[in-house]
Amino acid sequence: MTEQTTASADEAESAETVEAPQTAEEQVTFADFAVRPEIVEALDQKGIVTPFPIQAETLPIALGGSDIIGQAKTGTGKTLGFGIPALQRVTTPDDAGFDEMEAPGSPQALIVTPTRELAVQVAQDISVAGAKRGARVATIYGGRAYEPQIEELQRGVEIVVGTPGRLIDLHRQRYLKLKNINIVVLDEADEMLDLGFLPDVEKILSAVPEIGRQTMLFSATMPGPVVSMARRYMTKPTHIRAADPADEGVTKKDIRQVIYRAHQLDKDEVIARILQAEGRGRTIIFTRTKRQADKLSAELISRGFAAGAIHGDLGQGAREQALRAFRTEKIDVLVATDVAARGIDVTDVTHVINLTAPEDEKAYLHRVGRTGRAGQKGTAVTFVDWQDVPRWKLINNALGLGVEEPVETYSSSPHLYEDLDIPKGTKGRLPRHKRSKTGLDDETLEELGGADADSRKSSSSRGRSRDDAAQSGSGRGGSGRSGSGRGGRRRTRRSSDEAGGRNGQAEGQSGQGRQNGQDGGTAEAGESSRSGSGGGQRRRRRRRRGGSSGSGAQSGSTNGDGGQAGSGA
Repeated sequence: MTEQTTASADEAESAETVEAPQTAEEQVTFADFAVRPEIVEALDQKGIVTPFPIQAETLPIALGGSDIIGQAKTGTGKTLGFGIPALQRVTTPDDAGFDEMEAPGSPQALIVTPTRELAVQVAQDISVAGAKRGARVATIYGGRAYEPQIEELQRGVEIVVGTPGRLIDLHRQRYLKLKNINIVVLDEADEMLDLGFLPDVEKILSAVPEIGRQTMLFSATMPGPVVSMARRYMTKPTHIRAADPADEGVTKKDIRQVIYRAHQLDKDEVIARILQAEGRGRTIIFTRTKRQADKLSAELISRGFAAGAIHGDLGQGAREQALRAFRTEKIDVLVATDVAARGIDVTDVTHVINLTAPEDEKAYLHRVGRTGRAGQKGTAVTFVDWQDVPRWKLINNALGLGVEEPVETYSSSPHLYEDLDIPKGTKGRLPRHKRSKTGLDDETLEELGGADADSRKSSSSRGRSRDDAAQSGSGRGGSGRSGSGRGGRRRTRRSSDEAGGRNGQAEGQSGQGRQNGQDGGTAEAGESSRSGSGGGQRRRRRRRRGGSSGSGAQSGSTNGDGGQAGSGA
């Protein structure tokens, strides 16, 4: 599938293709590409000196202002490939001529990402590279309150990194000015396609002036719709594919891939033993559903591991709390759905575990790509259920992994210990003397406001409303304080019938009965009008003998409403 999409990309009109080979002899640095000294110095302080293949081939073309389609495997360093040109091109408050600009402080570079987590990560990487440049970077995405983001834009920024939905919202409200944008970057364009964001991206591109605009598109794969968009909005783009002669496979050679066919009830035990493998560092476990993520995270915590979950049902504050705790090593196991697959860029993730087989080969690539990043080694373990074997065969054939039939594996299987360097005798619980992480609760949970906070407030309001309703007796089966439940309604109806009976008796004494149209009401009304007060006295005596509440209820139920039966209204 990847070969087909690559071929489609090659057919893009006026697109020049550049192969980016990587050889052992190449020892170029960022300074060799005419990158500003302050950017080189900031990267050098972080230990980033030599560019990766995609960066080395992108920088000369991007710094020249040409449009680019950049394609490379996940985890090969695409961010600096567009981040450095963006930092180089913008005019910051420290630069001469900033005050003479048409709109000083208006955004000059726009970077669009498909997910919130990826937006945060990209903004952090650009901020690191531009630490000595003086460029202001704003991160705009949903889940947070609008006000802080609006205030940041009003104070002035040079680079905006955001997700399509919130960018369009702020542009419509005229807080985000796009008329001075001169460089646009679309990161992970294939993921935007999968999430249905391409129409929103095209709206954003349409709002940015075409004259003088440089557009760069980066992606691990290049599906047809992405290529079509590139044809419409890019001018003679150069198609760059980073290639390593020693790594010809679709997946990175630095990732060791292990595939097991495991039983659903034994997976927790197997994972607990894998997490005690020699040299195991930060680990990401991918699940198919949100419920699986919560359940597995709780199970691992109960076994002594420092784990946290991240998925779409969590508020943005909780998601960022888990990511911060993971990056600062307060937890070393992150259980996630695919929402996090594109936003976690931590260089020392040593293991990735797929609890179930991914949906397709693209999901598999992006999941396992969380490990083996920036030249590090990594291990990817995938569990395949019996019913998922046909799907796995499709993934295997598409990627050429050579694992047609996964090995049946249990927590006691000897090859599990040998394959993953698990010490012999390891059990499914982490020994207490090895529990050194402080855990998720040690990380601060921020209240970010926005839609997530509003939904939490509304759900708590609904909870309070239900509690209040239960106290007042409006529950289905309870009478509550006011007796307005089912039992309460029966008692209320009975008491009204008794009152109706008494009203009928009083009206009968005055001889003002009327015919009701119902048999019981007609008889009693007729008796009331014939005998006047005597009839009323006889009814009182009968009620005393048979029980006033019973006869009153009977009278009321016969007439439908006892008060109407005896009244002359």
